[in-house]
Formats: sequence, structure tokens, C-alpha cells
Amino acid sequence: MASLIGEKLFEISGQGPPPTKDFFQLVITRTEVTWTSWTISLRRESKGAPPKQLKTTHCGFLQDKPFQNDVGSVFGQRILEYTLSLCRGDYDYLERLPDDIALRILSFLPLKDTALVAQVSHRFRQLCNSETFWEQTVRNRCADFNSEMEGLANAMGWRRTYFTFFHKSGTKEQ
Repeated sequence: MASLIGEKLFEISGQGPPPTKDFFQLVITRTEVTWTSWTISLRRESKGAPPKQLKTTHCGFLQDKPFQNDVGSVFGQRILEYTLSLCRGDYDYLERLPDDIALRILSFLPLKDTALVAQVSHRFRQLCNSETFWEQTVRNRCADFNSEMEGLANAMGWRRTYFTFFHKSGTKEQ
């Protein structure tokens, strides 16, 4: 499973909390945590100031409470908790699966179960609602689908095609 993990594990950027207008970026790689900040100010002494950058190992981040507080105050508690779990080596391999592999796995599940999988995370909701997923569903599960319907499906959308022509309301499984 380690091959599913790229060098960059996570990256997020955004503006800090008011009243400052400073901009921040957090990058977590396999070995280190990098915090970059840009001071945004109209003051003359701040113009052209280079960004400040702090790099530390995962172990260093786990022990650095002020650094953790900065991450929490800028990006929120959920991102801080996720950062701490990555630094502890707790990777979510399912979230890291490439889309084509995740879609292939979804193709083996009954549609009723894919509705449950869509509730797991934002990413899986996007996958289960994607045109690619619904195209796979129509092509692989609908015996009455033929090549003449392909143009219609492309025009009106694969999900809508499925529910218009193939979904049997009231049946237990499709």
C-alpha cells in the first residue's frame, strides 16, 4: 500500500483569520511539515517582504504546540487533527486510491451500497455522482443499453439516462 502514497501527502492554503490579511500554506510530505506565510499589508516596511517558511520533521511537529496552534487557528481543528494523524503515520489509503481504481471497486458493489459509500467522504460522493461512474453503471449493468443510446446518454447525462430508462422503481436491486 505504501506505493499509493506520493511524496506530498497533503497541501492546503488560505487566508488567515481576521484582522490580518496574511496568507498561509501548509504542505505535508512523507518526511516533513512546511508552513509558509506571506504578510499582506499596505505598510511600506512589509512591501516586497519574502515569505517566511518553517520546516520541521513529523516528530518535530508532533512536539511543537505553538506550531500546532498556528495550524489550528488558520485552518481549523479538523485540518489540525488530520495533520497530526499524517505525522503519526495514520494514512487513509482508501482516500488515496486513484479514481480509476476506486471506480473499478465501486463497479462491483450493488447500487444500493454505492449510495452508502457516497456518504463516506466528499471524494466518494463526487465519484459516486460522477458521469464516469454512471456511464460505467449503464454500460455494465443495463442489458438493454445499445450503441444507439450512447449519443442520447452523452447529451442528457449518464445518470439521468440510467434513472430515465433503466431504473425500476420498487425493485430491490439493480
